[in-house]
Amino acid sequence: MIPEIMNRAWAILIVRWISGLIWLMAGWYKCFELGPLEHASRYFIEPYADSWMPAWSLWATGATVPVVELLGGAMLLLGLRVRYALIALGGVLVLVTYGHLLDNALFDISGHIFTRAAMVIFLLLMPAKDDRFSLDARL
Repeated sequence: MIPEIMNRAWAILIVRWISGLIWLMAGWYKCFELGPLEHASRYFIEPYADSWMPAWSLWATGATVPVVELLGGAMLLLGLRVRYALIALGGVLVLVTYGHLLDNALFDISGHIFTRAAMVIFLLLMPAKDDRFSLDARL
Protein backbone atom coordinates (compact mmCIF):
# COMPACT_ATOMS: atom_id res chain seq x y z
CA MET A 1 0.00 0.00 0.00
CA ILE A 2 1.25 3.50 -0.82
CA PRO A 3 2.73 5.14 2.31
CA GLU A 4 0.87 8.44 1.76
CA ILE A 5 -2.45 6.62 1.65
CA MET A 6 -1.65 4.78 4.87
CA ASN A 7 -0.50 8.01 6.51
CA ARG A 8 -3.84 9.57 5.59
CA ALA A 9 -5.69 6.53 6.94
CA TRP A 10 -3.81 6.77 10.24
CA ALA A 11 -4.39 10.54 10.44
CA ILE A 12 -8.12 10.03 9.91
CA LEU A 13 -8.22 7.29 12.53
CA ILE A 14 -6.38 9.39 15.12
CA VAL A 15 -8.54 12.48 14.59
CA ARG A 16 -11.70 10.36 14.49
CA TRP A 17 -10.79 8.68 17.79
CA ILE A 18 -9.80 11.93 19.54
CA SER A 19 -12.97 13.63 18.36
CA GLY A 20 -15.07 10.56 19.15
CA LEU A 21 -13.72 10.38 22.70
CA ILE A 22 -14.40 14.06 23.31
CA TRP A 23 -17.97 13.83 22.04
CA LEU A 24 -18.69 10.48 23.71
CA MET A 25 -17.46 11.63 27.12
CA ALA A 26 -19.34 14.94 26.90
CA GLY A 27 -22.50 13.04 25.97
CA TRP A 28 -21.89 10.43 28.65
CA TYR A 29 -21.59 13.10 31.35
CA LYS A 30 -24.67 14.97 30.13
CA CYS A 31 -26.77 11.79 29.73
CA PHE A 32 -25.76 9.70 32.74
CA GLU A 33 -24.28 12.03 35.34
CA LEU A 34 -26.07 15.33 34.79
CA GLY A 35 -29.11 13.99 32.95
CA PRO A 36 -30.60 15.35 29.72
CA LEU A 37 -33.38 17.28 31.48
CA GLU A 38 -30.98 18.89 33.95
CA HIS A 39 -28.73 19.75 30.99
CA ALA A 40 -31.69 21.36 29.24
CA SER A 41 -32.68 23.28 32.36
CA ARG A 42 -29.19 24.47 33.29
CA TYR A 43 -27.76 25.27 29.85
CA PHE A 44 -30.80 26.06 27.72
CA ILE A 45 -33.78 27.14 29.83
CA GLU A 46 -32.06 29.24 32.49
CA PRO A 47 -29.79 31.26 30.17
CA TYR A 48 -32.27 31.69 27.31
CA ALA A 49 -35.69 31.83 28.98
CA ASP A 50 -35.99 35.52 28.07
CA SER A 51 -34.84 35.06 24.48
CA TRP A 52 -37.07 34.90 21.41
CA MET A 53 -37.04 31.08 21.48
CA PRO A 54 -40.07 29.26 22.88
CA ALA A 55 -39.53 27.17 26.02
CA TRP A 56 -40.57 23.95 24.29
CA SER A 57 -37.77 24.35 21.73
CA LEU A 58 -35.22 25.00 24.47
CA TRP A 59 -36.33 21.89 26.38
CA ALA A 60 -36.33 19.73 23.25
CA THR A 61 -32.97 20.94 22.04
CA GLY A 62 -31.35 20.89 25.46
CA ALA A 63 -32.45 17.31 26.09
CA THR A 64 -31.50 16.13 22.59
CA VAL A 65 -27.96 17.54 22.42
CA PRO A 66 -26.52 15.11 25.01
CA VAL A 67 -27.92 12.11 23.14
CA VAL A 68 -26.55 13.37 19.81
CA GLU A 69 -23.13 13.89 21.41
CA LEU A 70 -23.15 10.42 22.98
CA LEU A 71 -24.28 8.58 19.86
CA GLY A 72 -22.19 10.71 17.49
CA GLY A 73 -19.08 10.11 19.59
CA ALA A 74 -19.69 6.36 19.67
CA MET A 75 -20.25 6.32 15.91
CA LEU A 76 -16.95 8.15 15.34
CA LEU A 77 -15.06 5.72 17.56
CA LEU A 78 -16.50 2.77 15.68
CA GLY A 79 -16.22 4.40 12.28
CA LEU A 80 -19.89 3.69 11.68
CA ARG A 81 -21.91 6.07 9.48
CA VAL A 82 -19.16 8.60 10.04
CA ARG A 83 -20.50 11.26 7.66
CA TYR A 84 -23.93 11.26 9.33
CA ALA A 85 -22.33 11.52 12.77
CA LEU A 86 -20.12 14.40 11.66
CA ILE A 87 -23.03 16.32 10.16
CA ALA A 88 -25.08 15.86 13.36
CA LEU A 89 -22.16 16.92 15.55
CA GLY A 90 -21.46 19.88 13.27
CA GLY A 91 -25.09 20.89 13.78
CA VAL A 92 -24.56 20.76 17.54
CA LEU A 93 -21.56 23.06 17.14
CA VAL A 94 -23.59 25.55 15.08
CA LEU A 95 -26.35 25.45 17.69
CA VAL A 96 -23.96 25.93 20.61
CA THR A 97 -22.15 28.75 18.81
CA TYR A 98 -25.46 30.53 18.19
CA GLY A 99 -26.41 30.15 21.84
CA HIS A 100 -23.13 31.60 23.04
CA LEU A 101 -23.45 34.48 20.56
CA LEU A 102 -26.96 35.25 21.83
CA ASP A 103 -25.46 35.64 25.28
CA ASN A 104 -22.34 37.51 24.11
CA ALA A 105 -22.13 38.88 20.57
CA LEU A 106 -18.31 38.85 20.79
CA PHE A 107 -18.04 35.30 22.14
CA ASP A 108 -14.58 33.80 21.50
CA ILE A 109 -14.87 30.38 19.84
CA SER A 110 -11.19 29.54 20.35
CA GLY A 111 -11.98 27.11 23.17
CA HIS A 112 -13.92 23.89 22.75
CA ILE A 113 -15.94 25.04 19.73
CA PHE A 114 -12.99 25.77 17.46
CA THR A 115 -11.06 22.60 18.23
CA ARG A 116 -14.10 20.37 17.80
CA ALA A 117 -15.09 22.19 14.61
CA ALA A 118 -11.57 21.78 13.21
CA MET A 119 -11.72 18.02 13.75
CA VAL A 120 -15.24 17.72 12.30
CA ILE A 121 -14.27 19.76 9.23
CA PHE A 122 -11.01 17.82 8.75
CA LEU A 123 -12.88 14.52 8.84
CA LEU A 124 -15.59 15.76 6.49
CA LEU A 125 -12.97 16.91 3.99
CA MET A 126 -11.12 13.60 3.97
CA PRO A 127 -12.27 11.15 1.29
CA ALA A 128 -14.37 8.41 2.91
CA LYS A 129 -12.39 5.78 0.99
CA ASP A 130 -9.26 6.81 2.89
CA ASP A 131 -10.85 6.00 6.26
CA ARG A 132 -9.59 2.42 6.00
CA PHE A 133 -9.77 1.63 9.73
CA SER A 134 -13.53 2.07 10.11
CA LEU A 135 -16.60 -0.12 10.13
CA ASP A 136 -17.83 1.89 7.15
CA ALA A 137 -14.83 0.63 5.15
CA ARG A 138 -15.62 -2.95 6.13
CA LEU A 139 -19.32 -2.76 5.32
